[in-house]
Amino acid sequence: MPEPRTQPSVLLGARVLLPRPALQDLIDALAACGFEVIGPRARDGAIVYDRLRRIEELPAGWTDRQDGGTYGLERRSDAALFGYAVGPHSWKQFLHPPQERLWRARRREDGFAIEPEPAPPSRLAFIGVRACELHAIAIQDRVFMGGAHKDTGYEARRRGAFVVAVNCGTAGGTCFCASMETGPRAEAGFDLALTELIGGTRHDFLMEAGSEAGAALLAGLPTRPAGAADIAAAEAVVARTAASMGRTMDTVGLKSLLQDHPEHPRWDEVASRCLACANCTMVCPTCFCTTVTDHTDLAGQEAERVRHWDSCFTADFSYIHGGSVRSSTKSRYRQWMTHKLAHWIDQFGTSGCVGCGRCITWCPVGIDITAEAAAIRADPAAHGTKRGTSHGNP
Repeated sequence: MPEPRTQPSVLLGARVLLPRPALQDLIDALAACGFEVIGPRARDGAIVYDRLRRIEELPAGWTDRQDGGTYGLERRSDAALFGYAVGPHSWKQFLHPPQERLWRARRREDGFAIEPEPAPPSRLAFIGVRACELHAIAIQDRVFMGGAHKDTGYEARRRGAFVVAVNCGTAGGTCFCASMETGPRAEAGFDLALTELIGGTRHDFLMEAGSEAGAALLAGLPTRPAGAADIAAAEAVVARTAASMGRTMDTVGLKSLLQDHPEHPRWDEVASRCLACANCTMVCPTCFCTTVTDHTDLAGQEAERVRHWDSCFTADFSYIHGGSVRSSTKSRYRQWMTHKLAHWIDQFGTSGCVGCGRCITWCPVGIDITAEAAAIRADPAAHGTKRGTSHGNP
């Protein structure tokens, strides 16, 4: 890290202002420290996360319009760099890649030698991480690093990552992070956090360091102290976003509500619309289901094992000798939603949903997880079968 101009502990938690052009200095400083910088870009009609070198590559003046099964980019009336909610990409793809070789084996005279995968060639720096996404990363941290058996690839990428969070100034039409208590303000899990302040002739970022590494980097940037008015303006941005959520999720008693009603008729109703396409699990920032495939070359000299993202919506995912455990769309949707909002709490101590709304936006038929939960809550006794009684997986 660069030598700080002041002691990092002085800046840790303090708020300073960074002018818009100096955001390039931040990108350059991260690159100089050996990070591969990843950030948002407008491409192919969406906001995606990709390699970032210049602030001109950020989606200046773009926002997104989202609803069930609907996504589109529109021009804003200003030049905000982070004036959107979230796109189809999540940071999961960089920490838990869609495809990853776990090991390779080569034949030798005395048998086969296993060659573990090398460490990542570079550290990653993420710019533009939303509060809901910070919570999603924290959830995956518990999944991949929280137990006795750690995912070494994930751990290597995660330990070396530098996170620049953005407090949301825009709520998407399918966002419900406020009701999940995961946003829109970043509270923890970041090295630096920024709030974009734009209006009239000003375009600044209120910056806050959340780690010693973040404080050291921030100390080397051309900042100035933030005044009370600047801090108030940043708080107003977050408050306005929280008040304009596109959706809400009532989480009171939700865990037991879902677990106690596996035969509620709503599961049949949603199954009649669900395509079992797995879009919701692919865009979800917390889903972690995978499968592995083994490959051997024709000469029998090399073999490898590769892990791929998978989904509980596929028939093969629960296939065992004799067939699939969950053969119907009803049973698969029920498994996904109940695991996400209920069983996950039993496993990892928190909900598996962070309220980003991606599963609603990118569902081809616009199935809304908040509406499905509300429908079961509205009539919990409607032919519901309590746990402990006989029910199958039709």
